[in-house]
Amino acid sequence: MRVLVERRAVGTRQGGYASLFPGCNKHSGQCANAPSSSRQRHAEEVCGMMRSPARHCRDIERQAGYLQPEHCAPPLPHGRPSAMWFIRDGCGIVCGIITWLLVFYAEFVVVFVMLLPSKSLTYSLVNGTVFNSLAFLALASHFRAMCTDPGAVPKGNATKEFIESLQLKPGQVVYKCPKCCSIKPDRAHHCSVCKRCIRKMDHHCPWVNNCVGESNQKYFVLFTMYIALISLHSLVMVAFHFLYCFEEDWTKCSTFSPPATVILLILLCFEGLLFLIFTSVMFGTQVHSICSDETGIEQLKKEERRWAKKTKWMNMKAVFGHPSSIAWLSPFATPDHGKADPYQYVV
Repeated sequence: MRVLVERRAVGTRQGGYASLFPGCNKHSGQCANAPSSSRQRHAEEVCGMMRSPARHCRDIERQAGYLQPEHCAPPLPHGRPSAMWFIRDGCGIVCGIITWLLVFYAEFVVVFVMLLPSKSLTYSLVNGTVFNSLAFLALASHFRAMCTDPGAVPKGNATKEFIESLQLKPGQVVYKCPKCCSIKPDRAHHCSVCKRCIRKMDHHCPWVNNCVGESNQKYFVLFTMYIALISLHSLVMVAFHFLYCFEEDWTKCSTFSPPATVILLILLCFEGLLFLIFTSVMFGTQVHSICSDETGIEQLKKEERRWAKKTKWMNMKAVFGHPSSIAWLSPFATPDHGKADPYQYVV
């Protein structure tokens, strides 16, 4: 739920109340035709106009307690280093551990069941290098997506001093989240799991135990891409291994017994097929969301588009970094998002 915070506070600094408040516009005819004393009383009733900014701020504090110090702690200084981001959610932690275990299981089957028993050294080296490299990049992307601040708005910054420091233009509206007591920029949404407002929040993913937002969407996209690639690669190797074992003696195509080999390969095949479909769909939806510059929540809620439309290539650069380079594929390269969009005033 969005709560209007600053529509009247802007008027106290800039004047021109009738042009800033819906109530004055609605009754502008009555204000213009009434005597001066009546117009003054009417303006004070409808607009809550005060003679000074200090009295106006005190009036806001009396009518809504969200600006009082006991309700909102002052925001942390921007220069203070923050600890590593990690969400203490039981379900998300379990899902994250399961993700790593499934990758390690695929690693075990690929290396010890299919590659090491192979008679072709070149086949084992090439496929082992490719699979292990992709698996490493997938886990690194997962770690970055899980432990990177997705774009959380500072807690407790909805104070009158901080609102005044934003130097808002006349008529500009600021919204406050009643749950985390923060000024909520446009396109930010509150996550009930992270308990924070997240800039350009797409969704909360339990598999990375984090929200997918403005600052970690690149790592989530890379995670889905690399998981899809290792899933496809493992399925291809399973198919070749089955063909090889059918042509040769099953006791010679693996160091494990034939029943154990079949069970391990079938489980890997099921895992690879399941995650190939899931991550491919997620990767496609994320790329479409980035190109259209519309998050999953905005698409679901069918929110009205109030931000400037950019080209698909510029939207990709905004997520993966400026300029375009091979670093787009690296989970270790922190993207340079370039100039902040106009809709996001600094909080």
